[in-house]
Amino acid sequence: MLGHDRRELAAIFVGGGVGTVIRAALSTVLPAVNPGDWPWATFIVNIVGAFLLGYFTTRLLERLPVSSYLRPALGTGLCGGLTTFSTMQVDILKMLESHHYRLALEYAIASVVGGLVGIFVAAAVVRRVRAAA
Repeated sequence: MLGHDRRELAAIFVGGGVGTVIRAALSTVLPAVNPGDWPWATFIVNIVGAFLLGYFTTRLLERLPVSSYLRPALGTGLCGGLTTFSTMQVDILKMLESHHYRLALEYAIASVVGGLVGIFVAAAVVRRVRAAA
């Protein structure tokens, strides 16, 4: 942590807190009760997080000055706190251990492809709006 701007770290902390609270709230509303269920909360936050990161990277982050604390707050903080690769992996492990092999494969593929689509769609939308302006 030597050499890091404490305000930047605080911005990441705040953004991460907001993202984590949103993820936790969605997990409460859409709990995956058993390993045979699609883990909607994790899936949604990962796809939405990828979309937001694509948006922030393409739109906001290119326009903000390097010293802006919005960059780390929104990208590393909010999107990092919102998304959860590790929970996705645990969900897949539980599916495999419960012999839900097809569901595990579908979930893994849908998560990766959905995240990529989210990021590409966000970038394309921002670029199209920017070109029209």
